[in-house]
Amino acid sequence: MLCCLFLTPLPPLYLMTMKTYDSVQEAAAFLRERMGDQPDVAVILGSGLGPMADELEQPIRVPYEQIPHFPVSTVEGHSGQVIVGGLAGKRVLAMQGRAHIYEGYTPAQTTFPVRVFRALDILRMVVTNASGGITRTFAIGDLMIIDDILNFQFLSPLRGETDDRLGPRFPDMSAPFSKRLIGLTETCGAELGIRLQKGTYAAVTGPNYETPAELRMMNRLGIDAVGMSTVAEVIVARQAGIEEVLGISVITDMATGEPNLTVSHEEVIAAARAAEPRFVKLVKEVIHRM
Repeated sequence: MLCCLFLTPLPPLYLMTMKTYDSVQEAAAFLRERMGDQPDVAVILGSGLGPMADELEQPIRVPYEQIPHFPVSTVEGHSGQVIVGGLAGKRVLAMQGRAHIYEGYTPAQTTFPVRVFRALDILRMVVTNASGGITRTFAIGDLMIIDDILNFQFLSPLRGETDDRLGPRFPDMSAPFSKRLIGLTETCGAELGIRLQKGTYAAVTGPNYETPAELRMMNRLGIDAVGMSTVAEVIVARQAGIEEVLGISVITDMATGEPNLTVSHEEVIAAARAAEPRFVKLVKEVIHRM
């Protein structure tokens, strides 16, 4: 019986936490050799928002599957490559798409790229997503600045064996987003004439969309938008020491809990792409003035 116990494979999460630091360093070294000058900011582009990376000047493209240990996205609207180039006078590392836990990844795996950003000495991060608007005053196509988060995925990407080289085990989350960047984004939106909302974003596991009862509950809890990403990335960014994080949601459907309102992934992608010109204009101006 004891032999069987010792031969039993360790859970994947345990193995992941045991080797995370070395894996992050390996991935960072791989990218450092290819990306040229040091990036000023990292941008994670959510569903339907990947085309923004095409704005980068003199781009260097690296598919996720070539980067050691990098999670590979399997979802439509997530192209799956790192692109490094110039944008609005800054050097930007953009991720065209992300991995999600509903694809079978652990929270630690989906947030692996954020740890790589920090290993590359990137101290500013813009994280974006497509989300359902719960607040009834929102409209499809609105851009929402995320000022707080709620983890309805119920698993922290930090769980497991601790490693002080990755950051403190108990990071403070009282200010997950940079107040300076939120204020800058509001100023840029006003100057560009872009309608902006601001609110709390909740992450669920997916891949199914929420039931009317779940959405009504979220509304009562003060949640403004819901999606299937972002929250774990922000938690890891805070632990890892990324100094400033900005979050922007594109409202791609109205998730108000009315039974007659339906949604499909195709509609989400289409709405995100329709909002992309305003989204790109806003993010470029914010990055320029960071």
